[in-house]
Amino acid sequence: MKLYSSPRSPFVRKVVVAIHELGLADQIELVPTVVAMDQPNAGMLAKNPLGKIPVLELYDGTAIYDSAVIIDYLDRKVGCRLIPAAGDARDWVLVNHALANGLMDILVLWRNERDKPSEQQSTGWIANFGRKTEAVLAALEKQTPELEHKPFGLAHIAIAVVLAYLDFRFEALNWREPCPKLAAWHAKAAQRPSMLASQITA
Repeated sequence: MKLYSSPRSPFVRKVVVAIHELGLADQIELVPTVVAMDQPNAGMLAKNPLGKIPVLELYDGTAIYDSAVIIDYLDRKVGCRLIPAAGDARDWVLVNHALANGLMDILVLWRNERDKPSEQQSTGWIANFGRKTEAVLAALEKQTPELEHKPFGLAHIAIAVVLAYLDFRFEALNWREPCPKLAAWHAKAAQRPSMLASQITA
């Protein structure tokens, strides 16, 4: 199988971490792929009409996207180790994954807006991105006790990856100061072999 990817994408990293957690790293080839908002990748559009990565290409050429769908596909192949099959445990994982994944969306949009020439930036949008980020971090800080005792799964992966992305792209936010419990949890999660094997590079 092939995973079309970029080492700077938090959505790709989420999948790569899952691949390592599931013991599938030797079965999936990472294919470096460039996509940009202002210049669609024609080859990627043929695989994913949204023009986004990650995309998992199966042995028969079938393309699977987006990141959560890819992880769900791989997880079901090995017995639902990252996403519980049913019940309250599944709901908790999916809701907290949605929270972390939504923060990834916010941060990518925020970065794109921040990188525009100053006269083209929307100060309202930027302020709103900041307020939403603070709200999500506060919610995750409250969730930390549950993160610590629940089995490491999709929600944990998404949260660990988005916090690392904050460090990578938004270092000046200093998110750890208002979130000491979350920061302590993340310090441990960052040392997992799957996280170390998938670090975002400049």
